[in-house]
Amino acid sequence: MLTINKILCPTDFSEPSYEGIKYAIGLARRFGSELSLVHVVPVVPSLPPDPNFVFKVPEYERALQLEAGKKLNELIEQRIPKEIKARALLGHGDADSEMARIAEDDGTERLKRLALRGTASEIVRIAEDDGADLIVIATHGLTGWRHLVFGSVAEKVVRMASCPVLTVRAPRE
Repeated sequence: MLTINKILCPTDFSEPSYEGIKYAIGLARRFGSELSLVHVVPVVPSLPPDPNFVFKVPEYERALQLEAGKKLNELIEQRIPKEIKARALLGHGDADSEMARIAEDDGTERLKRLALRGTASEIVRIAEDDGADLIVIATHGLTGWRHLVFGSVAEKVVRMASCPVLTVRAPRE
């Protein structure tokens, strides 16, 4: 018999990702699984030094992490039924060290593509470290040139994950 003890569900706090959470809740209820909601905090590219501009990346990243943790806990309180054991996990989008190097000397389109790859790598790393039996991830439904240029985090997770991945398509408007 199929057992799913741990479900990992990434969220970027968008409506499509909430759709993925609904499916993850249903599966967690059905299999009695623990549900981990994950958010990967985006990488903050280093900025060239400018004596007229003060931007403290470490403080900003800390603020992003605190805000993401708060949002994850609110999601659990507001959307996850009490009978489901749920927890919040934070990842960091700089999981792919190549990103930091490229961010300093390359254009934004390539940086965005690398950010997607870094996000996917971090989701897969967390799933493996956490012993997830299933990843439930929403797709945003990009098509055409936008899909060709950016691909999708979900698509990369499907290719990289060692456990099964259920993709949930965003509802059509």
